[in-house]
Amino acid sequence: MKSTNEKIIIGRLESVSLPDLAINDLQVRVDTGAKTSSLHVDNIEKYMAGGKPCVKFDIHPDVHNVDTIVQCKAPISDIRQVKSSNGTAEQRYVIETTITLGKESWVIEITLTDRSDMSYLMLLGREGMGKRFLIDPAKVFMGS
Repeated sequence: MKSTNEKIIIGRLESVSLPDLAINDLQVRVDTGAKTSSLHVDNIEKYMAGGKPCVKFDIHPDVHNVDTIVQCKAPISDIRQVKSSNGTAEQRYVIETTITLGKESWVIEITLTDRSDMSYLMLLGREGMGKRFLIDPAKVFMGS
């Protein structure tokens, strides 16, 4: 276990990569109030590959250019009932993927949902951060 002074300090907004999904420089909101991480996706479609349930979906990684679309595929690791910030519960596909923040890379679970009414395409929740970081809510982009 790392001691407190060995942990990396990150801010309330960070830039991450999701290399398994070919997504780089994605701005995420660090959210200690969210248990799971979530990603805004469009056109979610379940399919079978090699006898295993998978999901394909589109991501618009550049919020300033919605014409940029990255089409992604991933195995489904779970389907969960998740309560969103507005209090409504919905079933979401869960995928496991590698995330990179600064020099750190690790595998996290991400729920796929429609976050089009939110300012950031991805929330990095408590489970996704684990015990790696300390958060300074007054700072942004500290982990780069």
